[in-house]
Amino acid sequence: MNRVPAKTTARTISVGDFHRKHAGTLGLELVAGESGLDRIIREPTVNRPGLALSGFFSYFAPKRVQVFGSAELSYLKSLSPTERTARLRRFFGCTIPCLVVARKAKVHPMVIKLANQAGVPVFRTPMITMKFINAATIALEFEFAPRRSEHGSMVDILGIGTLIRGASGIGKSECVLSLLERGYSLVSDDITRFRSVENRELIGSSADLTRFHMEVRGIGIINVAAIFGVSSIRTEKSLDLVVTLEDWREMDDIDRHGLQRQTYKILGIAVPHVIIPVRMGRDLGHLVEVAALDHKLKSHGMNSALEFNERLIKMMEAKN
Repeated sequence: MNRVPAKTTARTISVGDFHRKHAGTLGLELVAGESGLDRIIREPTVNRPGLALSGFFSYFAPKRVQVFGSAELSYLKSLSPTERTARLRRFFGCTIPCLVVARKAKVHPMVIKLANQAGVPVFRTPMITMKFINAATIALEFEFAPRRSEHGSMVDILGIGTLIRGASGIGKSECVLSLLERGYSLVSDDITRFRSVENRELIGSSADLTRFHMEVRGIGIINVAAIFGVSSIRTEKSLDLVVTLEDWREMDDIDRHGLQRQTYKILGIAVPHVIIPVRMGRDLGHLVEVAALDHKLKSHGMNSALEFNERLIKMMEAKN
């Protein structure tokens, strides 16, 4: 599998891709402006253009998905034909990505005509306005979530999402295979894709092409689910721990007590980080398993290193 450096991906999405991915969930039906499906949605939120329809465009948000609810539709009906056409013409003259009409309301013929002329896609949805806005915002936040690819394999170890990093040939694949034999689940091999959820959580997954597969030197590409069973795979998992495998000969200092916790940053989020020295004969799978289980204890407030240090200090004080 090709090795690529970690990179961050800037997010935008076309109206056509958004429709293809979320039409079923949001109940979107295209009624006009098919020529504009390549328009780009640039902000992960939704706008109700009531003020714009009244002629006030000073704070209009043209980069967002626009929604007509009952209020907007009723207001348009209250206008004279000439004034309605003028307002709609100015509205569609803005660089909006698309328009969604809620409650599966009948779309005014002038809306369809001007949308087709401007190449602005118009959809209908049976959802009420606020429910559509909530659902569309969630879908857009998913699409716009910051993403980054990291060189490393990810495994779910008893609920602890663990990213295993290290130089090429250090033994990552053998380590992952050992963990799979112990009954744990593979999330991704070699390259792990992360997305940030509200800047507080990282969700790891695999590329579609390589999902559920591993590359093992000397053997080739293997199907993990076929060999270890369906319980050995996961499509995605939140990241809880980063483990880096390093050649012990290249390490200047090896942590022997674990009092000072290290972190590894991905998309600005600090994740607990453990560095394990690699030496001939060490069972890396078992060591990573223990690191994950120790992290699970720490997440429940049980820090073995601190407890031992406190006992040692009390013993020294008692002797003095």
